[in-house]
Amino acid sequence: MSTSAPPASGRPPILRALGYLRRYRLEALGALLSLLLVSVANLGAPQMIRIAIDHGLARGDQGPVYLAVGGLVAIALGRGLFNFLQGYLAERASQGVAFDLRDALFARIQRLSFSYYDQAQTGQLLTRLTSDVEAVRTFVGSGVVQFAAAAAMLLGCAGLLLYLDPVLALAALSSVVPILWVLRRFMRRMRTLFGQLQALLGSLNTTLQEDLRGLRVVRAFSAEGRERERYGKTNAELKDKNLRVVDALAGNFPFVTFFANVGSLLVVGVGGWRIFHQELTLGELVAFNSYLAFLLMPLMTLGFFAASMSRASASAQRVFELLDTAVEVADRPGAVPLPPLQGRIELRDVRFRYAGSDREILRGVSVTLEPGQLVAVLGTTGSGKSTLINLLPRFYDVTGGAVLLDGHDVRDVTLASLRSQMGVVLQDALLFSGTVRENIAYGRPEATQAQVEAAAEAAQAAEFIRELPQGYDTLVGERGVGLSGGQRQRLAIARALLTDPRLLILDDSTSAVDARTETAIQGALDALMRDKRRTAIVIAQRISTVRDADLILVLDEGRIAAKGRHEELKASSELYNDILGSQLLPPRQEEVA
Repeated sequence: MSTSAPPASGRPPILRALGYLRRYRLEALGALLSLLLVSVANLGAPQMIRIAIDHGLARGDQGPVYLAVGGLVAIALGRGLFNFLQGYLAERASQGVAFDLRDALFARIQRLSFSYYDQAQTGQLLTRLTSDVEAVRTFVGSGVVQFAAAAAMLLGCAGLLLYLDPVLALAALSSVVPILWVLRRFMRRMRTLFGQLQALLGSLNTTLQEDLRGLRVVRAFSAEGRERERYGKTNAELKDKNLRVVDALAGNFPFVTFFANVGSLLVVGVGGWRIFHQELTLGELVAFNSYLAFLLMPLMTLGFFAASMSRASASAQRVFELLDTAVEVADRPGAVPLPPLQGRIELRDVRFRYAGSDREILRGVSVTLEPGQLVAVLGTTGSGKSTLINLLPRFYDVTGGAVLLDGHDVRDVTLASLRSQMGVVLQDALLFSGTVRENIAYGRPEATQAQVEAAAEAAQAAEFIRELPQGYDTLVGERGVGLSGGQRQRLAIARALLTDPRLLILDDSTSAVDARTETAIQGALDALMRDKRRTAIVIAQRISTVRDADLILVLDEGRIAAKGRHEELKASSELYNDILGSQLLPPRQEEVA
């Protein structure tokens, strides 16, 4: 179940992260209560020692000593039990928060517009889903509970110190003010450092991912040394930034310890003087000094809490930046399901520019495509061919004009109903980790085995699937590793065939495969494109495709420079003839024959 983020309402990101604890309030409250009971037990221990010294050892009476020892044993048992409960319940709450954050982030990533991914680095997204969420989890799950317990311990100790001896208490508390000043200074510095640290970690992940994906290219160009240098540079920056964090810790916490020791020195000095003047007992001084240690312990906890909060604040900001990113392409209020498509497409003065760019990729494209037509799209490099087909399933929204399917503006219908009636086959046939069957049935998971096999037959894929070790149950591996390019492309065609789309969008490129595989793929594509029950739009790579097309669109600099059938354009368009001669692949041998 996807969990939406708590509304922003101008709150700091770390407070928004704490809002995720609402679903786990019982666990969080249980952990807090357990830790408070541990603090109460800790505060009771010095009193047992005071009783043993002042009422037992000083008077030679063993009874108070036995009572104190029994009390200390009971306190130790209670402290162990409540420490266990605190750790267990805090971990349950923190893991729940991490689950909800990862779930919300993944749901947002699934919905974000393609314009976001045109600019975002994948490594940064992975860092936000992993390292940043973990930093927030650690703080929300245990840091907050530790802070509350430390604050309670601090107040409890201060109160007991003032109750036991106001003079000694003032001497002890005089060391707290400079410690708080050091912690405040430390926290300010760390917040900036941790933000930079997480950004560098994202850059390192991006470099690693690019190298893993492009390993063959790296080795083909003997670029291993350059890649090691590139990775090493980012890694060195990350190390230096981590060392700056260590320097900040090393440069501040010794002062905390120093001022804490000054407090102890004052207590021992003033307390010893008061014992000599019979104003204080030895047991009270020992108990007082123990409370002083308990006072300093939560201060140290607050110091580490400050570091954890700084890191969590930086990570929470990065997490909520992603969660708050606007989804540019989404269902409009009142969007309606698209009725079953007939396949009529109308582009009305369509204009488009990518986010952050001043250049229009499409500039006033107007054309009508009739149901059942095979439409070939050609054009010069950068003319807008891919952009044009990306507008039909609303991967992007037009910046001007309108795209209509059967008279319906694509922005007025639901995305699910729009895209469920389209099939897309691109040159880079992406497969997912899983079985062959799962990949073919990706767009229609409820399909029967017979339907999956029929789609594979139509896509000329059944023969090689039968030769795989487990047939349709064979695992294809990440991105289809283990299959050839032609096999992956035929599975992608089968995937499109199984959904029986009324609008087919494809890249008719088979230049990267051998002649036999090319023939099989082209046969499957021909079956897809020439089925008159559907409208097919293809970015043509082959002369045979454009020769058989019902309509050819020739794009140049974002406009339709020419349109018509093959023979018409050969006779009337110089640009079309230039593209035929320079870009398209010649017919296969059997086509010429």
